[in-house]
Amino acid sequence: MLSPRNPAERLKARGADTRPAPRFDRLRAESEADGWDLPDEEQLLRTEIVTEQPRSIITRNTSPDIPFDRSINPYRGCEHGCIYCYARPSHAYLGLSPGLDFETKITAKPNAARLLEQEIARASYKVAPIALGTNTDPYQPAEAKFAIMPGLLKVLNSWNHPVTLVTRGQTVLRDLDLWAEMAAKYMAAVGISLTTLDAGLARQMEPRAPAPATRLRMIRELSKADVPVRVMVAPVIPVLNEPEIEAILTAAREAGATTASLIPVRLPNEVAPLFRDWLERHHPGKAAHIMNRVQAMRGGRDNDPRFGHRFRGEGIEADLMRQRFRLARKKLGYSERAPMMDCSRFAPPPRAGDQLSLF
Repeated sequence: MLSPRNPAERLKARGADTRPAPRFDRLRAESEADGWDLPDEEQLLRTEIVTEQPRSIITRNTSPDIPFDRSINPYRGCEHGCIYCYARPSHAYLGLSPGLDFETKITAKPNAARLLEQEIARASYKVAPIALGTNTDPYQPAEAKFAIMPGLLKVLNSWNHPVTLVTRGQTVLRDLDLWAEMAAKYMAAVGISLTTLDAGLARQMEPRAPAPATRLRMIRELSKADVPVRVMVAPVIPVLNEPEIEAILTAAREAGATTASLIPVRLPNEVAPLFRDWLERHHPGKAAHIMNRVQAMRGGRDNDPRFGHRFRGEGIEADLMRQRFRLARKKLGYSERAPMMDCSRFAPPPRAGDQLSLF
């Protein structure tokens, strides 16, 4: 059961409603009114952003479910506040709540570009595409102020290092020239998360993320610049956005997306109770039905963390979802394969005083 909401906090455009304790905390405290305290003046809960200076920036993984082995996340936490976000539990490692803390206490890494260049310059480094935005969105609202992404892209571009991106943030269009330059060398591809075409539902699920119409514009602008775009119909939530699979794919294809992917909703660790609470607040009449269908894809549980299952689901529910997706993808002319990345030209950029090649 979630902790009660703080009555002194006024929430505006937030996904979570409370601050469940981090699962690594040994001690937990809950406030309870005893009738003696004067009521606190209600205050609007605002986003707090702090910076850190990490010693490394590239994260490695060996998961068989993920098509990349390295990634970069310029931020911890995400102000978009998507209630279903599988990254919420990662805030527990900071001693912060995966609820409101995840979307209101953001950490930025302004030295990311310098660290990236140091790491890829090592003699032992072996090139392979770097994935950006795999845990939290690198183009979330904080990026408009900190501008970490242009530095990362300039380093990758100067070294001819392939890169992929997952985002729903419109600030990606600020860096359109950089993405287009790298795409022209077969070194960049962008994935745009589009969960619904219903602006009202999007405001509920993803309260501070761009509206669906804006995300379609992002696909359109990137595609016009010849940047390969993958539409990510993820996560798919039964009853809520699952009926829109074909409509989302159609709209994204018309906007210029060339590849597509689908992932059923995942509810790891603290995400499950947060999501259940959100359903009861926004869709009380559908909550039980939605969770029954989610569990039908997850072996009767809220979540199935097993490799090979966590991104796919199982059973009739998941099979039908995939069949619909594949039929629509084929009918609309999407490519079944992601664009190839050119790793052959990876090399240090020329420096002042370097001897030029004769050829």
